[in-house]
Amino acid sequence: MFQQTPVYDRLVAERGDIPVQVRGEADRIHRDLAQVLPQTSTSQPNAPQSVFEPKTPSRAL
Repeated sequence: MFQQTPVYDRLVAERGDIPVQVRGEADRIHRDLAQVLPQTSTSQPNAPQSVFEPKTPSRAL
C-alpha cells in the first residue's frame, strides 16, 4: 500500500507493524461476531451492511 521508507521500516522494527496487527484483530472480531450475531434478514432493507457503511437515506414524506 505505502512505499516503505527508512523511517517506516525503523518504526516497524521498534513498534511492530501496527496496521497489520489492527487489521488482523478486526478480522478476528468480525469472525467472532458472525458466530454470535444472527445474519441480517431481508426484512430490514435500511440496515447498513456494516457499521462503516452509511444507511440508505430515507425518503422524504
